[in-house]
Parts: sequence; C-alpha cells; structure tokens
Amino acid sequence: MGAVTDAINADIHQLGVESVSPGLAELATSLARSVDEADAPTARAVVARELRAVMADLRRLAPVQSEGDAVDDIAEQRAKRRAAAREQASHG
Repeated sequence: MGAVTDAINADIHQLGVESVSPGLAELATSLARSVDEADAPTARAVVARELRAVMADLRRLAPVQSEGDAVDDIAEQRAKRRAAAREQASHG
C-alpha cells in the first residue's frame, strides 16, 4: 500500500468508524489507493478533494471518544482533594 492509503486506514481505525459506516470507510480506502496510484497531478487533486470530503463525513459519524481533557483532569483532581478533606474531617 501507499503512504496515503496507510495514513487513511490509520485515521479510519483511530476514528472507530468501520462498524458505523463500513461502506464509507471502504470508499475512503479506495480513494486513498487512487491518490497513491494517480500519475497525473490533476487526477490526483480531484481524487484528493473527494477523499477529504469522505473523511470529513467519517469524522462527523465517528463515535464520541471519552478521552479526558484538561477540564476533566482538573475536575478529577478537585474530587480527590474534596474526598481527602472529607476523610480528614471525619477522623479528626
């Protein structure tokens, strides 16, 4: 496989959209292969534009990831401090 195909497959896997929209995911892979195999710059540009559109659709369909961000980290630290303060207050 080519560099674009490998990168698109990695993106699709990271987004977790294979089960949500397998046809669109396969279309993205097929378009990526076409970008890798295109000889003419114009053809490559046209296919790349379509690939960007398909990937944008896949990103919109991607399930929401529950990865923590800075706000989640702060909230977790605050909850730990409050629990420790309650524990200390109840013992002393």
